[in-house]
Amino acid sequence: MPLQFDNKVALITGGVHGMGFAAAKLLAQGGARLALADINRAGVEAAARSLSPARAIGIATDISNTQEVAAMVERTTKELGPIDIFINSAAVLDDKRFLESTIADWERMFGVGIYGPMNCLRAVLPGMVERRYGRVICMVSDAGKVGQSGHSYYAASKGAVIALIKSVAQEVGSANVTINGVAPGSVDTPLREARNQQLRSKIGDEKFDRRQRAMVKAHPMGRTGEPEDVAGLIAFLVSDQASWITGQVYSVNGGAVMA
Repeated sequence: MPLQFDNKVALITGGVHGMGFAAAKLLAQGGARLALADINRAGVEAAARSLSPARAIGIATDISNTQEVAAMVERTTKELGPIDIFINSAAVLDDKRFLESTIADWERMFGVGIYGPMNCLRAVLPGMVERRYGRVICMVSDAGKVGQSGHSYYAASKGAVIALIKSVAQEVGSANVTINGVAPGSVDTPLREARNQQLRSKIGDEKFDRRQRAMVKAHPMGRTGEPEDVAGLIAFLVSDQASWITGQVYSVNGGAVMA
């Protein structure tokens, strides 16, 4: 039986595919009204249509742009109602060692990875606090807790979001607003597939395949993840059953990291 979200309005960034869209499907099954946001206009509108008969809209949004974020929240509220649930799943990936990276790389990563969530929280939290109800999820990464070679500034952005989650949770908890983080491991999403194709071109087939085999071997469960493996936890954390859980970060990684 799906979790119940009747009459709840959920806004999901990065909602075109992957974990954001998998979570959207679960919320739609539970009766939520959905606003999917993504920088890909055609993709997000198609994703929203595919959720029919659930009521859903697609909104083209760059979350690193404060004006676009404000417009996203305004349209969601106007067409669907006040936002009860916010899930930030928008992300960018990069594969560079720190000494090979540039300031432009850092700015792109932090624009989406930390300023994006901050922009969105500043836009959605006031209404939640005023109505004394809200459920927020920010997608993070175990790299933000333990670091990861070749992903230094990605890990730094996720570490910043983890600190943001824990701090803001302390500030808004008395208003019955929860905020938690979900840290997925190696999940097969279109974003990761695009990144893998770039990495394969960079290091060659043999080295890439060896790297992939080692990654799978590092998972005690013997496989990488699927978006649905993560979506169930997201849906639970934004449900009323999780009303006393806040300021936490949960890893969903097939046992690859136990920290």
